[in-house]
Amino acid sequence: MAQDENRNNVEEKKEEYKELKGLGFFKKLRYSILNIEKYPEMAIEGLGKALTYIAKLVVILAIILSVWSLMQTSQMIGEGISYLENTFPDFSYSNGELTVNTENTITLDNEQFGRIIIDTKTDSEETINQYRNSINEYGIGAIILKDRIEIKNTNMIGELSYNYKKSLDSMNLTEFNKQDVINYVKGGQINTLYFSIFITLFIYSFSMFFINTLWYALILGIIGYFTMWVLKMKMRYVAVFNMSVYALTLSTILNIIYLIVNILFNFTIEYFNIMYVTVATIYLLAAIFMIKTDLIKKQAEVMKIVEAEQIVKKELEEKEKEEKEKKESKDKDNQEENKKKEKKENKENKGNLNNDEPEGSKA
Repeated sequence: MAQDENRNNVEEKKEEYKELKGLGFFKKLRYSILNIEKYPEMAIEGLGKALTYIAKLVVILAIILSVWSLMQTSQMIGEGISYLENTFPDFSYSNGELTVNTENTITLDNEQFGRIIIDTKTDSEETINQYRNSINEYGIGAIILKDRIEIKNTNMIGELSYNYKKSLDSMNLTEFNKQDVINYVKGGQINTLYFSIFITLFIYSFSMFFINTLWYALILGIIGYFTMWVLKMKMRYVAVFNMSVYALTLSTILNIIYLIVNILFNFTIEYFNIMYVTVATIYLLAAIFMIKTDLIKKQAEVMKIVEAEQIVKKELEEKEKEEKEKKESKDKDNQEENKKKEKKENKENKGNLNNDEPEGSKA
């Protein structure tokens, strides 16, 4: 009975593993949020599958951020071209350096795009750091220098820097002036620039968010591993790390939603990063406690099976003992019956011998 039950459990696990092995991205996404009990089975698939899964999720996040940044860039270019034609001083670009024909630093404050500081004459790192601090105080913005542009955005981790020579040489732009830029923006060639900006933004966003997500997964893995140690459960760290990756699913989706809401309504949550980690931690700990509960349940089932086996064994022993006693009793009865039979036969034989004596003997 116990062997049949164990065999059935093994077959069920095999079927579950086959089902999980063929899971697509969106099914894993659903399991990661709604079916926490599937975490151990998904973790068994290995580190490669877990990293592939989170990479796909981060791709969605990076595309949304890149598209939004490109839309902002496009709008900024549209508004900027009008300012460029009518107000901005003449400028030229040659040999990787931008030159703006003005003696003073230009500072532009815009509610949507932030603070833009233009200074193509300074080489002082101290001055550039002052510009960075000014941008940080404002929240978002850009610094246009003679050899590069630095962009600061609250939705990005750190700063994004474009080197003119590296970016423009790939598009075969080695020199231009103010009128060339106006003609270029108004022409169809601007689409090439947009595509280049999108690719750059996507690579940067994906790299930063992917590294950031892995960092959170490492921290969660340590928390999960320590929790298992406290609960006296044994599991390899890589399996706990894989579970941490799936536990970050809802947090990453919330991050995507937060970015969209921030883009549309300029809504900011001050402690979003804390909430991000907290949600993922709750998911991971819930999965661990479910594993612990499942183990206790299985141990209870094993104990029931053992108790049932002991009862069956005791019943068999009692039955065997009873049959043995019956057999011994029957053998004893047979022996007594045989003895009586023999005694009767002996008596009869003796009587027959007496009847067979010669008549003369009586005389």
